[in-house]
Amino acid sequence: MIQLHDKHFVPFISSDEIDFALKNMAKQMDDDFFEEVPVFIGVLNGSFMVMADLMKHYRGMCEVNFIKMASYEGTQSTNTVNELIGLNTDLSGKTVVVVEDIVDTGNTVVALKELFKKQNVKHFKIATLFFKPDAYKKDIKLDYVGIRIPDKFIVGYGLDYDGLGRNLTDVYQLSE
Repeated sequence: MIQLHDKHFVPFISSDEIDFALKNMAKQMDDDFFEEVPVFIGVLNGSFMVMADLMKHYRGMCEVNFIKMASYEGTQSTNTVNELIGLNTDLSGKTVVVVEDIVDTGNTVVALKELFKKQNVKHFKIATLFFKPDAYKKDIKLDYVGIRIPDKFIVGYGLDYDGLGRNLTDVYQLSE
């Protein structure tokens, strides 16, 4: 058990399980983008570890970029998404793969789809390491999903609780 601020968290997903999921996602992407050069766009801050390790396993040529958006305060989604730092790359005619650390409500996914629709991209794909199917109520397809998890708050591997826990190599779940 670990403590971050006023909350306790218990071990949930090991770094080995995470690595296995990322290798599988990278293999699927290798197969799908065999003759393309996709642009992988990580959603900061949470995706920094996912992007780094996913790119270690991806074997094709690609571009990498980041965007910063926010929708959480504490352990709850605010249900509003704010674009904090935008892209300065022309994406028209390119295949874009947005890489998320976690998809739960899907509000960020909707905001990203709208953002990239305006960019006139060739293909728009969503990849997420963690997915909460019980919380997801949107109609946008998630193209690459690493690990499906229950609708519980987690930290570690890029995910934080009010700024703490992003550097943990394993993932922890909020203790009940």
